[in-house]
Amino acid sequence: MSETLVAQLPVGPAEPAERAPTDWRTQSMQRRIRQRYAAERRFRLLGMAAVVLSAGFLAVLLVTMVYNGASGFLRTEIALPVDFANAGLTVDPARLKGPGADLALAGAGVENATKTAAIAAFGPQGSDLLSDGAWLSVRAAIKRDPAIMRGRSIVWVPASDAIDIAAKRTGSPENEAIVAHFKQRNAIATGFNWPFLTASDSNDSTRAGIWGAFKGSLFTMIVTLLIAFPIGVLSALYLEEYAPRNRWTDLIEVSINNLAAVPSIIFGLLGLAVFLGTFGLPRSAPIVGGLTLALMTMPVIVIAGRNAIKGVPPSIRDAALGIGASPIQVVFHHVLPLALPGILTGTIIGMARALGETAPLLMIGMRAFISAPPAGLSDPSTVLPVQIFLWSDQIDRGFVEKTSAAIIVLLVFLLAMNGIAIYLRNKFETRW
Repeated sequence: MSETLVAQLPVGPAEPAERAPTDWRTQSMQRRIRQRYAAERRFRLLGMAAVVLSAGFLAVLLVTMVYNGASGFLRTEIALPVDFANAGLTVDPARLKGPGADLALAGAGVENATKTAAIAAFGPQGSDLLSDGAWLSVRAAIKRDPAIMRGRSIVWVPASDAIDIAAKRTGSPENEAIVAHFKQRNAIATGFNWPFLTASDSNDSTRAGIWGAFKGSLFTMIVTLLIAFPIGVLSALYLEEYAPRNRWTDLIEVSINNLAAVPSIIFGLLGLAVFLGTFGLPRSAPIVGGLTLALMTMPVIVIAGRNAIKGVPPSIRDAALGIGASPIQVVFHHVLPLALPGILTGTIIGMARALGETAPLLMIGMRAFISAPPAGLSDPSTVLPVQIFLWSDQIDRGFVEKTSAAIIVLLVFLLAMNGIAIYLRNKFETRW
């Protein structure tokens, strides 16, 4: 009986059966290989098509903006002969020296003298050829050289919108004929529009500038960064390194993730109710805009910061603790510097979103007509996206090119801000 049982036991492991070599020459195998190669080619073609389509849309956007906005950086001026000696200006040239020159010229009749000179030089409709702010150029010429008030002088003044468009592009036949007539007399010139970069908003498109909105955006972004970045980074460090794992921490994490997806106008309503309604902060001020955008940007920085901190290898923490570093030294001397590139990436995304936002700033009143750039964080101001929105709603054709030019300024501002952040990210980036 025992000999029978021993005979039935396996002597050793069974040898696996040899697998027959694949015959790559069969029709079914060749068909599957062709299908795989065809699928790979289709995938590559789809990827290339997606890249080309994206690049095409970007190129169309940039070409359209540059084509429509390039003329916004140019201004047409007309040579206006002014007989100051007989213009009836009631001002003493001696009072034009010093800071009180504007006050002395306020009631001197410079605007009427400019209109009279235009009618005398160009006919009954001469004043229509000049911008509404042409007299400001005459006033500036008097301030530069009060001696011109003793005789006759030629002052270059901005042309009207219709003449400006006809000189830079294509206008009506009448305006093009006027431009051709001025060119024959060398009395018209088109050059860089410096007031567009140095002036603020105006009802006259020839005097409208972007400096006030640019300065308001700069102040608003500074407030947003100073509030959102440190609070967001410290929140990410606490949640990832110190916070206990319980239901309250899970609730906070879910809330942060939900806040990152909340529509921006909700933050505008929150800023309106809290910062303006409760704390009574000044309306249309960069400090209120910065606080509102900081609330919107902070969840993005917290999420990016937590992911960057998680990406730091645990061996870094163990090595630092092993050589005697305290937990706070581990965090601020080792973990945070290594996670900083990822944190800056999230900051770039959040700040870029904040720079282009309009809805929350409209809710806190930053859509007012501001004719002077803000001098501080509490002065009334507007921002570039809101300024673009306001100009796009104007009927005047001169504001169309100003809108595209302002978009170019906004893109340059965004690229400069992102370039600085990318430089800092690459500088602190560590590879392991």
